[in-house]
Amino acid sequence: MAIHEKHLIRPENIKSHEKLVLDGIDISGHWSTFIETRVVKDYNEDLQEEISALPGGENVHRCWQCGSCTNACTVNAINPDFNPRYWIYLIRMGMESELLRDKEIIWQCVSCNKCTYVCPREVAPEGVMKATAHWLELKGHTKPSPSTIFDDVFSSQVINTGKIEDGLVVRNFFKRTGQSLNQPWLVEMVKRMMAHLPVTMLMKLGLSTVVHPRTQNWGAARDAINEYVAEQDAHHRKALGLEGLVEMAKQEAAAPFKHAAE
Repeated sequence: MAIHEKHLIRPENIKSHEKLVLDGIDISGHWSTFIETRVVKDYNEDLQEEISALPGGENVHRCWQCGSCTNACTVNAINPDFNPRYWIYLIRMGMESELLRDKEIIWQCVSCNKCTYVCPREVAPEGVMKATAHWLELKGHTKPSPSTIFDDVFSSQVINTGKIEDGLVVRNFFKRTGQSLNQPWLVEMVKRMMAHLPVTMLMKLGLSTVVHPRTQNWGAARDAINEYVAEQDAHHRKALGLEGLVEMAKQEAAAPFKHAAE
């Protein structure tokens, strides 16, 4: 599973000598360029197992490094540093420190699933990227990404009320991410809605953000889902060696979803 792309060689590992003479032969400049050897001592032998224990990462072990995922990747076409194949290689090799060097861009996967469609080994690279982003957050290497926050806001509202209220989702997402509701695109969308939607529907949309309507007799379903979410979260943290936080995770997941009710 060797990595051959030149751009994946870290610049600080490329060495050259402006003046170098060996056995009377001048090999200065590009002739003496080489990749500095190093010994990796910080392997995480459990890294592949940790990623595979999270939703989406189950088939990471199938990868044979053909590169189809990266070649089809929407984000890679814009930013060559976004390289799913390379990150899967690092995961399988247990090179955690190298993986962390790209922690600020791994979460930028747009879930177009082109990589998943072309993968000949059914690795589901899109799922691996999401599992890796989840791993980074659980390990405390990164703060929750905007996509994670949106997922939390959306699922919290559905679990808590049994309904989907788009206006409430947007409002809570902006609140959680510290954004103002006075977004040009949002203002324009509201103007068009007011111009074309019936008044009664607009009134219902506005009222739902205040009274938080719920599905009747939803309590038992909500409690069952909360229990399942708590169990899964505890399982994921345990798989990542975060046993000390398992009980805390259970309490957090079992608590009412206050963000959706705000």
